[in-house]
Order: sequence, then structure tokens, then C-alpha cells
Amino acid sequence: MKERFPIFDHHPDLCYLDSAATTHKPRELIDALFHFYAEEYATVHRALYRPSLLATDRYNATREKVKELLHAREVEEIVFTRGTTDSLNLVARSYGKRVLQTGDEIIVTEMEHHSNLVPWQMIAKETGASLRVIPVDDEGNLLWKGVISSKTKIVAVAHISNVLGTLNPIAEIALEAHRFGAVVVVDGAQSAPHMLIDVQNLDCDFFAFSAHKCYGPTGLGILYGKKALLEQMDPVEGGGDMVVKVDLLEATYQEPPLRFEAGTPIIGSVVAFKSSLDFMEEVGLGSIQDHGLFLLQEATARILEIPGVSIVGTTPQKGAILTFTIKGIHPLDVASLLDLEQIAIRTGHLCAQPILRRFGLTTAMRASFGIYNTVEDVERFTKTLSIVLGQLRKETRV
Repeated sequence: MKERFPIFDHHPDLCYLDSAATTHKPRELIDALFHFYAEEYATVHRALYRPSLLATDRYNATREKVKELLHAREVEEIVFTRGTTDSLNLVARSYGKRVLQTGDEIIVTEMEHHSNLVPWQMIAKETGASLRVIPVDDEGNLLWKGVISSKTKIVAVAHISNVLGTLNPIAEIALEAHRFGAVVVVDGAQSAPHMLIDVQNLDCDFFAFSAHKCYGPTGLGILYGKKALLEQMDPVEGGGDMVVKVDLLEATYQEPPLRFEAGTPIIGSVVAFKSSLDFMEEVGLGSIQDHGLFLLQEATARILEIPGVSIVGTTPQKGAILTFTIKGIHPLDVASLLDLEQIAIRTGHLCAQPILRRFGLTTAMRASFGIYNTVEDVERFTKTLSIVLGQLRKETRV
């Protein structure tokens, strides 16, 4: 599979274990970007000349492809944004601001990425609503039962935690939330690249993810929203193409999704992203999920053989994410030495400081797996990690 990713032609010794942050790009995407900008570039939605009509067709084809990927009912339920963060902020600033008032509750979880926490903090302050936090147990499972109530208006929850790897029971949570009339907003940044997503089976009301984590381009996000909810929402950005009629003192807006896509859109990225989705479909999302879980199991077994290693997030229901700490060793020291061996892992607070604090941490290390990773990558990583730790411990004793 690595042969389909040009980065590994240029860096054949790279052992890249940070796909939860961003994925490398298959040749199909790179070629599609080049082809569009070199041979077909034009604006969309705004002109009747043939290159523009072709670009618009290409743009719309990607929206249709995303609809199929998520198993959405209608193509109008797919909004293009600038990323998962932008999508979640759009929901908070539009839907949240419309429905929330003093006394209402927004439920978030202890494991949320900052992108699905800070926007709700901000909108709670604006509207007078309050945040209620679902805690996690020592394995990393959500203790969510009995938390949702008649005060709940919004439940914001990660599908897969970017720290713990926990795969949360979205369909069960949605069933309970809807019983109380609340909506469910899912951060799907870590699940969309790794598993089959059916928003109808999940019955979530909003689902957000990023193209760059799905072997696609940066700067492009997807927001799925149930059509009835999107139709109730006001745009949060004004400009060209999201309007029907503009007078000096007022304007009328397009129907969703265009009312949420002000200005010249991210045309090249949207058009090219279809090639990434085609690539994922060719490989098979079921196969991608199986491959990631196989590598996770291999890495977990091997890393636990190293003295002093503790895994953060041990629930059996996980995505392909392995976060760990090493007693007496700072993560930055480990990552720096691994980098000298061209092994790339993530360190720091992982943009999820509350969940690290839950486990008594301020920083950690994370290895995450993509379709291009192999068992040989896992073996090299764990073997080198053991050697690096031996070096660091020897220096500490000296």
C-alpha cells in the first residue's frame, strides 16, 4: 500500500505513526489536484461558460460522493466547511445560539477534543446555558447513562476519542437524547477515516469530519446535518453565493447547504477530495478498519512488554489509536530520539487537556495508524522505543 503514497518514495525510511493528526496523500489525490488546477480550473456556481459548468459538475459530484459515504438521505444535508473545527463551530454558533437559553444544558464529555468543547463553552456563555460533563471510567468508557435529562438541548460527543481511542455508542446515546428532545452533535474526525459511517443508523443530528484525515486535502471539512435542522439555521457568515436577493438593508438566503458556504469555496480541494473517497471505497472501509485494529492489537501487545509503559485508554472498543506514557521519562525526550530514527509519533496534550488531566497527566505520547502502515512499522517502532528508553534510563542513572 505504501507504493500508492508518494511521500514514501521520497522518504523510504519514514515510519509515520501520526495519522490521527493527519494522513498522507495517495497519488490519486495529488494527480487530481494537479489536473484540476492545470487543466480544468474555474469558479463554480457563478458563470455559464463551459469550464465553470464543468467545475460545478465536479464540485457537485464530490458532495454526492460524501452523501453516499455517510449514507445521508439527501445531498442537501452535506455542507462543505474548512474542517471539523469549523463544522462544529457552525453548529454551535447557528443551531446552538438559536435554541439555547438560560437553564438549558449542553452535555459534553470528558474526552472531547478542544474542537468539540471550546465552541460549546463559548456559546454557553453567550446564551446563559450551562455545560454538563459526562465522565469516563478508568478504562476510558463514557459513564453516560442517566446524564441526559429534560434540561438537555444538545449532546456533543466524539465518535472515537483522539486520545483514548474509545469508540462511543452513538446510536444508544442518540436514542436517549431524542427521547428528551435533544440533538446529538458527533465529532467524527477520528471515525470517518477508519470505519463505515451510516448517519441514519447512528441517528445523529450532526456529524463533522475533515478531509485531511481521510487521505484528502487540507482546509476542507464536512458537516452533515439533518435537513430539517439545517433549514432552521441561520448562516454565520455572509457574502457571495449564499444569498438569493440582496438589498442595501437586508438579504434573503439560499437553501441549505449553500447558505452556509459564503464566498468562493475551496474548489480545488472539494473536486480532488472525490479521488480520496474513491480510493477509500476501493480499499474498502471495512478493510481499513480491520487493518487499523490489527495493527493496534500488535502494537498494544508489543508495547506492554516494555517496562514502565502505561496505556491511556484500555477499553476493548477502540479505534486505531494508542496513547501511552512511560514512568520517569518525558514524552518530548522519547519523541525526539525516535525522530532521529525517522519514526514519527505525536506528543503533547493532544488538543484534549481535560481527558489527560482525568488520568493525572499533562502530556502523553500517541501512535496512530493509517492504511499505509505495516506490521514492520509496528515492530520497528516498538523495538526502537525499547532501545531509546534504555538510552534515556542509562543517562538518567549517570
